[in-house]
Amino acid sequence: MRVTVCHCPGPREWFEAEVVLPPGSTVRMAIEAAGLATRFPALDLQLAGAGVWGRKVGPEHGLGDGDRVEVYRPLRVDPKFARRERFRKQGVRAAGLFARRTVGKPPSDKGES
Repeated sequence: MRVTVCHCPGPREWFEAEVVLPPGSTVRMAIEAAGLATRFPALDLQLAGAGVWGRKVGPEHGLGDGDRVEVYRPLRVDPKFARRERFRKQGVRAAGLFARRTVGKPPSDKGES
């Protein structure tokens, strides 16, 4: 069976390899067959995690023909913390429900001909 293994080591960087595996193979076997450990020695697979078609799965998850294995990189910043910091910088009135948004010109009461 053919499986695609993908990894994005950094911004604007992309690695993709198609590997041929025997039936009953796992995510771990696909990652090893793609050679990610030798190509990206700094990648810690325990921290990074992996998924199949965007759904996080464990290393012993069984694969099917045509699956796409994605190896994720660990988060640098907690998403909740990043959102709080953005909100703090923008201020209460510039974000969320309290933002004043004006799109285009306000409607005119006078009829234009």
